[in-house]
Amino acid sequence: MQSHTTLAARNAAAPAVLDEATVVRKAAWRIMPLIMICYLFAFFDRINISFAKFQLQGDLGLSDTAYGLGASLFVVGYVLFEVPSNMFLYKVGARRWIARIMISWGLATTAMVFVSSEWQFYCLRFIIGAMEAGFAPGVLYYLTLWFPTTFRGRITSMLFLASAFAGLFGAPVSGLILGHMEGVAGMRGWHWLFMLGGLPCIALGLVVLSQLKDRIEDAGWLSSDEKALLRSRIEQSAPQQGGHSLLSAIKTPGFLTLGLVYFLIQVASYGLNFWAPHLIRSAGTQNPTIIGLLTAVPYICGAICMVVVGRMSDASGERRKFVTGLLVLAALGFFSAGIFDKQTGLLIVALGVLGAGVVAAIPAFWALPPKLVTGAGAAGGIALINTLGQLGGIVSPVMVGRVRDLTGSTTPALYVIGGSTLLCALIVMYGLPQQLRENEKK
Repeated sequence: MQSHTTLAARNAAAPAVLDEATVVRKAAWRIMPLIMICYLFAFFDRINISFAKFQLQGDLGLSDTAYGLGASLFVVGYVLFEVPSNMFLYKVGARRWIARIMISWGLATTAMVFVSSEWQFYCLRFIIGAMEAGFAPGVLYYLTLWFPTTFRGRITSMLFLASAFAGLFGAPVSGLILGHMEGVAGMRGWHWLFMLGGLPCIALGLVVLSQLKDRIEDAGWLSSDEKALLRSRIEQSAPQQGGHSLLSAIKTPGFLTLGLVYFLIQVASYGLNFWAPHLIRSAGTQNPTIIGLLTAVPYICGAICMVVVGRMSDASGERRKFVTGLLVLAALGFFSAGIFDKQTGLLIVALGVLGAGVVAAIPAFWALPPKLVTGAGAAGGIALINTLGQLGGIVSPVMVGRVRDLTGSTTPALYVIGGSTLLCALIVMYGLPQQLRENEKK
């Protein structure tokens, strides 16, 4: 009798697993396409400066150091306003705040058309960063409200797949804009690059305002049973310990270590985003369209890698090991790019390895913080980790630009970034706290 009862219980439980996957898939199809398009334009907003570099430097008379400083001032504005931005998001709701972010940064990016001096360049880059502050961690926090931990690796990979698409499609499109829009309507190619990157963000902000929902309870496209199932799975997967406020999140063991890890990941990421076109050009390719097409290679490799790793890490639960392996791969890519910096074919292979590692490491990393913090601690805490990480976006462009001005070569900087990425891999594997390891497979 007992065996029959047990069998019946198992049979009753089986549909719940199927229902969970079905409901999560339904939520993903409803939420993720819009989020991915928004994130694609956010990432394009970050890399378009690298394609505008050659024309912009010539028009404004900027040195490599000055260009690096302007690129970094975007991150300064982002860092200063990121945590306050995400705390506001937690209070007013993701839908309104993400829409506000997109509209304001779209306006600021479009205003780059009017830049005509070095100081205007510096000021507007800072403003763009301040306006975009909180977008990425805000979206990451928003996903924790809608998707259980067991699906979050795949969902986060979907989100960051948009960043790979920004490189995959944005790089060739940027090259085409610079090569074919030059002089149209009396505007420079780099003016068109910023205008066509900014105006769609304003429209997307209005779409976010009308389409996203702040809570599962507000989703009219889910039945009451589907809402209950999704909510219960999210509550079950939340960590039992960790901060429910920003201060308690900071005090959580390992929290600041995650900030250090993300800082080192972003040093590598910005090294790729801001300098890949320059490396390809220095290796001997001069045509802007060809540079754009070749720059897409690391993002293609990153897109493939992040999809594969997202599924594998969800299946195994071994998040740390996958992050570690990806960082080692990225380090090898940086070292190889330095060795083959004058050989275009081998350089592209090295950049492909680099892209597979660093592009895929970012979504793999973001599966870790929600295992330590929840609630307001997750909203503010994820923003703080992202803020600490974005400091790498200040260090990396300025450091590479300065090294190039002093030595005439980017190679020494590539070796430095490769070494810091390898150090990051060791921290992830051996320096994270026991609590995170215990929560890893939940």
